[in-house]
Amino acid sequence: MSTGTATPYRSPLRTGRGGFVRLLRAEWTKFRTVRGWVLGTGAAALVTVLLGLLLASGNRSVCGNGVTEIPCPVPPTGPGGEAVDDKFYFVYRQLTGDGSVTVRVTSMTGQIRLPDETPGVRNVVPGVVPWAKAGVVVKAGGEQGSPYAAVMVTGEHGVRMQHDFTHDTAGRPGGVSRESPRWLRLTRTGDTLTGYESADGVKWTAVGTARPARLPDTVRIGMFAASPGHLTVSDGFGSPSAERFAEVTAVFDRVALEGAVTGGWNRHDVGVTVGPDGAPHHPGGLVESGGTFTVTGVGDIAPLTEGARIETPLTGAVIGLIIVIVVAATFATAEYRRGMIRTTLLASPRRGRVPAAKAVVAGAAAFAAGLAAAGILVPLGPRILRGGGTPVLPVSTLTELRVVAGCAALFAATAVLALALGVLFRRGVAAVTAAVVLIVVPYVLAATAALPAGAAQWLLRLTPAAAFSALQSIPRYPQVLGDYAPASGYYPLAPWAGLAVLCGYAAPALGLAVRALNRRDA
Repeated sequence: MSTGTATPYRSPLRTGRGGFVRLLRAEWTKFRTVRGWVLGTGAAALVTVLLGLLLASGNRSVCGNGVTEIPCPVPPTGPGGEAVDDKFYFVYRQLTGDGSVTVRVTSMTGQIRLPDETPGVRNVVPGVVPWAKAGVVVKAGGEQGSPYAAVMVTGEHGVRMQHDFTHDTAGRPGGVSRESPRWLRLTRTGDTLTGYESADGVKWTAVGTARPARLPDTVRIGMFAASPGHLTVSDGFGSPSAERFAEVTAVFDRVALEGAVTGGWNRHDVGVTVGPDGAPHHPGGLVESGGTFTVTGVGDIAPLTEGARIETPLTGAVIGLIIVIVVAATFATAEYRRGMIRTTLLASPRRGRVPAAKAVVAGAAAFAAGLAAAGILVPLGPRILRGGGTPVLPVSTLTELRVVAGCAALFAATAVLALALGVLFRRGVAAVTAAVVLIVVPYVLAATAALPAGAAQWLLRLTPAAAFSALQSIPRYPQVLGDYAPASGYYPLAPWAGLAVLCGYAAPALGLAVRALNRRDA
């Protein structure tokens, strides 16, 4: 006869971590044995891929050269592999080794082309756009995209030091005039370039330092002028934007060069567009008189932010997300509909673990679908676009991987939120509708410009649709004026911040689902 104390029976699903693992296996078994859920998850990936390939293959671009159609030019790339706008008027000499250039800028004026008020009469007004720039520059060579560093005065952003297109350091604010000139200096010491500014040419203040990539021993050093177009953006419905021609003219004197400078002054209209007749279109220019240089230029030296992107073929992901929502919501509600939830809860009396296990399974399945879809489209879609004549803004491999991972995370977090809503509502239609309204509808309203840009940006800050920012590959550059609206593929939050907003909805919703399941009858 036994004299020991009887050990009470415990369900294997009730004990610690091992019990949760067994619960995960049970939920995974349920998921994979229901053909509709498995096929639905696969369909989410397949639909995303097919729509993306259809969009990419149907996109054909040609550019005009007079009456002749030619392939659209591929944008130049900078030292970091990013697409750049490298167009300016350059007055330079050759410098070998260390040296410097010093100038005084006494004037900065320009003109802007506005919409014609009278048919046939060009409406050109005086003015300088905010990011018009003129100053001194050291550049590795004459080809577009080559490394450089520059110190400049701008239309409305004071003195700046910029290098290799993406780097920008602010100096003192203020403009330039004959009564208030600005002195600029750029020195080279080895591979380091240092920019200075001064109000009187006596007392100098350092603006910043730079180490441009792959700077050769012999470089071009001198003065430049550039002006991006005049951009107007409406905050009305559709948020249309328009960019019109603008140019800037800067006057330099007190020009001084130090170091092993050779040859005379050279002129180079970097990146100038040539018309069908072989003549330059909107050329820059130089007028030199008595040591005073008047330089006129158009264009910009900056990252390129407009054009097709690696995430362009991922537009179909919104349809894939709807399928993910349906699968995840019905994964939660099917047991209520069939009356099997009581059996599940009897097998796992710690009720809160059930929605948690379902969330892990649904999220993992959705993650795999998003990973597969983006893993195919991100490398293949841009290749098809380029084959159709559409240039695609290049990005680094790390950015490509981040977009792929971001798409997968978007699918996974959406599945968790939809599943939590399914547990809360216990009705598939209600859960699917709520998830679509929270995630899909705000994105569609913002991306199609159905709302003013300001309203669209707030919508993509406050709703789970903020997570679509995980698909953005080209960042917003503060030193580049652009139409940074959701309809143009720009989101108000950084990629992982947008995902955090979606997770900020999914996690509390899952917590409420656990609480509801613990407090109410099955």
